[in-house]
Amino acid sequence: MADRSPDDEPDEPVGLLAALNDAQRHAALALVGPVCILAGAGTGKTRAITHRIAFGIRQGVYDPGRVLALTFTNRAAGELRARLTALGAPGVQARTFHAAALSQLGYFWPHTIGGEAPQIVKAKGKLIAEAAQRVGVGLDPAGVRDLATEIEWRKVQERSIEEYGVAARSSRVLPQRVDADQAVAILRAYEDVKDERRVMDFEDVLLATAGMLEMEPWVTQRVREQYRFFVVDEYQDVSPLQHRLLRLWLGERRELCVVGDPAQTIYSFTGASSDYLTGFEREYPDARVVRLEGNYRSSSAIIGVANAVARHVPHSLQLEVVEGTPAREPVPELTAYADDAEEAAGVVRRIEDDVRSGIPVERIAVLYRIGVQAAPLERALQDAGVPYRVVGQRRFFDLIEVRMAVSALRAAAMQDEGDPLFQSVSRVVRDLGWTQSPPPGAGAERDRWNALDAIVRLADGALEGTTLSTFAAELAARARLQHEPELRAVTLSSIHAAKGLEWDSVSVVGVSDGLLPISYARGMAEVDEERRLLYVAVTRARRRLRLSWARRGGFRDEDRRESRFAAELGTRIRRGIGADADVRTP
Repeated sequence: MADRSPDDEPDEPVGLLAALNDAQRHAALALVGPVCILAGAGTGKTRAITHRIAFGIRQGVYDPGRVLALTFTNRAAGELRARLTALGAPGVQARTFHAAALSQLGYFWPHTIGGEAPQIVKAKGKLIAEAAQRVGVGLDPAGVRDLATEIEWRKVQERSIEEYGVAARSSRVLPQRVDADQAVAILRAYEDVKDERRVMDFEDVLLATAGMLEMEPWVTQRVREQYRFFVVDEYQDVSPLQHRLLRLWLGERRELCVVGDPAQTIYSFTGASSDYLTGFEREYPDARVVRLEGNYRSSSAIIGVANAVARHVPHSLQLEVVEGTPAREPVPELTAYADDAEEAAGVVRRIEDDVRSGIPVERIAVLYRIGVQAAPLERALQDAGVPYRVVGQRRFFDLIEVRMAVSALRAAAMQDEGDPLFQSVSRVVRDLGWTQSPPPGAGAERDRWNALDAIVRLADGALEGTTLSTFAAELAARARLQHEPELRAVTLSSIHAAKGLEWDSVSVVGVSDGLLPISYARGMAEVDEERRLLYVAVTRARRRLRLSWARRGGFRDEDRRESRFAAELGTRIRRGIGADADVRTP
């Protein structure tokens, strides 16, 4: 296919780009050369990049088989594929960095190393625990998780264990009762355990793929012949190792489009750096830069709070209110409670108010900084009989009732008599305990019903003419990609896990010094990351936003004070004391 000059303005097919605003359309029309899309929260970045790809294919600029769209989660990759298919571009590869690298490594390993590639460990925990035991260090589960972060950081930063030791002694936050020398010893032992078991972790996949491309020119040539055009979503989360791999895939070519938001850089502790996004024009001096600032997600009052946070974030965008933005939603509020239990009870009371006002429970979320904050919220929701789900617990498709349902639907599909899909699916799940109405209250029975009901609602929303066999195959594909359906339950999630999601009503708990920002964020860089976390939390909300904190709490029942970030919000947020107190404006 003939390349176009960056100055060429392609003809716009009627209808394909009609739904885009001016900035989104400008991004979609920038088909060749280096392109950087700076996209604030809720500004339609996924719409812009998927329309850009579909438009490029329609114009004959892209061969769909030579486009690789990269992102960071299976969920995001699945969404890209679904949107591209809907736009008439089903042949485009949309993958995570790790999936793309693993595919190449598995294909070329027999030809470069010989034999089968090592198995990939999905979780490092057991190997880390064994490594720690070998060097005589006792680790609790939290310590194992912290050491997993240290292992990942070292590898994506491309540092030797010796170089890691220097960082561990100066700037890394290590688990309690583990010093730098012990951390280094555990990291060495971890590599030994992997070698003995002949397994690799996910970071090894990236390292091995990059090494293979550097050492085997014929492999590099084959890969570059396969992929010509690259799109990278969430570019602010790219690590040095991923950037190196991307440059190896690209070579001297310049067909790269990146999209990201500096204000949503929240994974620096794992090695991610927004420098590649903010420095894109230094790397590609002739790059075209497009700014998406019109927010379609949140009410104008929530946008005001988001902008107040973003003003203190370097390189951030100021979100703009667009036509049709809800303007009469409640003003965001910040409420102080006596302790953690009272905060949880107050949050649940407001959730009940939301439900009574007509907001479905699945459109409500409570966000927190660390996992231990979920416990009092779970107790309060259970006491109130409000169904909930905790992000990061057992995956939907790993639930026994879901696995039974998927298996039963496959069996039923072999004897499909052509009944309407909803009728066939509901008949199967009724045999597993699903009923038309949910059981009262919360608990295991309601959780089971929610899981089965999610499958029924997928069937209800399927395209007309979808057969039971096709539906069963789609469920299997969702299971492979961990593309989970929406459950009829309030979502409890860490702020990190909530990135990329949105709800009508969002409560952010623990907005106090020591939690947000977290206690070990002592330097300016660490505090700035905590501020970006608050920005991410705030911008998850569409209609209602509530922040809260407890004056006492934690394991030692210590006194707390309001987060230093609250002062940056000014009069854009209302303040109250206790669940029923009159709201006071500072």
